[in-house]
Amino acid sequence: MYLPLIQNSAYILNLTVNKVNICPLHGKKGQSSSTENGPFCCKGGVMQLLRAAPAFFATAFHPGVKSPVDIRAAACTMEITDQTEARKRMEYRIERDSMGEVRVPADRYWGAQTQRSHENFPIGVGIETMPTEIIRAFAVLKKAAAIANRELLPARMSAEKCALIGRVCDEILAGELDGHFPLVVWQTGSGTQSNMNVNEVIANRGNELAGKKLLHPNDDVNMSQSSNDTFPTAMHIAACLAVEDRLLPAVSALEQTLLRLEAENADVLKSGRTHLQDATPITFAQEISGWRTSLARDRELLTAALPPLRELALGGTAVGTGLNAPDGFDRAVAAAVAELTGKPFVTASNKFHALTSRDELVFAHGAVKALACDMMKIANDVRWLASGPRTGLGEIAIPANEPGSSIMPGKVNPTQCEAVTMVAVQVMGNDAAVGIAASQGNFELNVFMPVCAYNFLQSVRLLSEAIASFDKNCASGICANREKMDENVRRSLMLVTALNPHIGYENAARIAKKAYAENLTLREACAALELLPPEEFDRIVRPERMV
Repeated sequence: MYLPLIQNSAYILNLTVNKVNICPLHGKKGQSSSTENGPFCCKGGVMQLLRAAPAFFATAFHPGVKSPVDIRAAACTMEITDQTEARKRMEYRIERDSMGEVRVPADRYWGAQTQRSHENFPIGVGIETMPTEIIRAFAVLKKAAAIANRELLPARMSAEKCALIGRVCDEILAGELDGHFPLVVWQTGSGTQSNMNVNEVIANRGNELAGKKLLHPNDDVNMSQSSNDTFPTAMHIAACLAVEDRLLPAVSALEQTLLRLEAENADVLKSGRTHLQDATPITFAQEISGWRTSLARDRELLTAALPPLRELALGGTAVGTGLNAPDGFDRAVAAAVAELTGKPFVTASNKFHALTSRDELVFAHGAVKALACDMMKIANDVRWLASGPRTGLGEIAIPANEPGSSIMPGKVNPTQCEAVTMVAVQVMGNDAAVGIAASQGNFELNVFMPVCAYNFLQSVRLLSEAIASFDKNCASGICANREKMDENVRRSLMLVTALNPHIGYENAARIAKKAYAENLTLREACAALELLPPEEFDRIVRPERMV
């Protein structure tokens, strides 16, 4: 078969050797032949067919080259028949957009606009690419848009086109086309090139499936849409699905683990601590219940953040007026998104707000940050309680998952806690980025959307996975050291608090200070100060009654 090289008038082709002759290009004996189509060249030992129009070579190689002899000489000079060069040329195809021609990798479905962005923004390539969640969300909304356009604009969106768009979107959702979305976060602030990346992939893959040029990336796949309403819509879809399908289940699972630990430790008494100092007694179950309830409240806050995120900008098109979208498109496409995802998405009541404001994401990420804060606290509590094993608190044991030191044998560290706390720090930093990005709405459009989406989704992804890992590899294996907890609570000076109603705060403080200074028990210090008889002290100071 023939492969186009830059212009349609030039072709190169490998050919099986038929006979030995004088090469018409190189003028020496070798493997060569000739047909009505032109000469075959032996250069590099590979038979290749060169067909060329004089006008093409005159433009591409040498001004004034007109005759077939000159054409062959020019081609030889430019080493057009070199095998390596031929392979390189075979790796690309020519795509066109409103700005002209662009060379695109032949094995990729993206088109000219994607390629321009890929070349113009070499920032974090292969590392900080547009999140997969955004690409999947685009697939949902493109399929939904095709369905809505089929209903409202049947003359333009034929059944065949609608079905083809939907089929490619399903391939994207299944992860079958992941290698065709190379663009980075650090691009245009509206995300236009990523919208076009999806449009081009759907169109080119669809045309391949159809065996004909049926879909146009702008006229068909992007029908009734603008990057300015599709990217905010993709952000909301991706954010909702990430929170609802990944983060909330991880939180709920950890809650259940903590609920089990509460039941197992209902009768375990321990010292409470405030400011990292001894405080009045508490049960271990009560301490765990504080962790669990924090997570339950975070889950409530995250759930409260979902309804605003379910409002979609789609239908606002370029500036919120809905130009080029048919009446009812916004409601129809939101209903289609809801049907495809199983989530109650609706159209935004005010598209001007939906295009320029990102406050729904800021609010939702605030709830994500609240969860990160609580996870930081829980992880810190766990590693403090597990500190030791002999010179720390040592009140709980946690799973020993891996060696903790390359030099200290037998050392085991609270690594899951450390991972959670690092993730929490990242989420808190991301919250600043999300907030600042959301503040950059100028007139009718926010132009910091990719960085906003990137940080939001990274926070949810990291926190979901960190919580699940912490649950599986740490929390589920927490075991109370009952003997150590009992020893610590009975040595605690803050048991003296129970004496306040009987001898007053000042006298109780005298007992605590004397006991600490002279290394006495509270009972011994109270007797030495003759503030209460020993049997009365014993009646009042009962740790199990102080919880």
